[in-house]
Formats: sequence, C-alpha cells, structure tokens
Amino acid sequence: MVKFRFFYPVQVRYADLDAQWHVNNAHFLTILEQARLSYIRQLGLWDGKSFLDLGVIIADIHIAYKAPIALEDDIQVAIRVSHIGNKSMSMENEILDTKDGSLKAQAEIVLVTYDFRSKTTIPVPESWRKKIMEFEGF
Repeated sequence: MVKFRFFYPVQVRYADLDAQWHVNNAHFLTILEQARLSYIRQLGLWDGKSFLDLGVIIADIHIAYKAPIALEDDIQVAIRVSHIGNKSMSMENEILDTKDGSLKAQAEIVLVTYDFRSKTTIPVPESWRKKIMEFEGF
C-alpha cells in the first residue's frame, strides 16, 4: 500500500449485488470509474462540470478478480498513475478491504488524453503531467 497516495472509499450498495450476494463483476467497472473521476478531480485535472472537458477516454482495462465483495464489506480503491506517455497514461488500481487490507481486485487502466469536441487524441497537457508527477512523487 506504500506505493499508493490516493484512496477512494466505496460504499457497497444492495443494487451492486448479484444472485450470489456479492458485487457483480460489471459493477467493478463502476467502482473503478467513481474512484478514477475522484482522483482526476482531486488533482484539479477536471472540474466535474462538463464531460466534454473531461479530457480522457478509456483505451484499455484489465481487471483481475481476487476475492468476492459482500454487502457488509468496507472497501476502498487505491489508485496511482504509473506511467505518463505522449498521449496516454496508465493507472494501477487495487480494490482493498479496509478492515483487513485483503485484496479484492487489481486493475490496470490505460487512459488516452482526448478532445471530445474535435473527437481526436491530444498530447497529455503539461499542466497535467506536472500535477500528476508532483502528486505521485516521480
């Protein structure tokens, strides 16, 4: 957990559960999305007012499910940007039980910086690069 500086608490909702009474795998994407948007907003990369100004689009997601999440579990998402390229960034994510630290899932997400108005990829803004590098310590 030392490698992560950002943690997003998640409340498991009844609606997230499937017939086996654990969080359905499709809801893991929503949990990761909530955490990712919170990270982006906390760093001041997006103000949350217009999705046209979000500036990133998902190119790739890989999730490794390690253990089920039940309704009563207290979980959090740990996020870090592990790589910044010319037009993309890689994020590492871990979904953790806050009580015992057990790993529920790991995910790697590739974000591409994107202008939704022109519908084209753009270079990672230098202001973003600076903020992320300062926050992540690299």
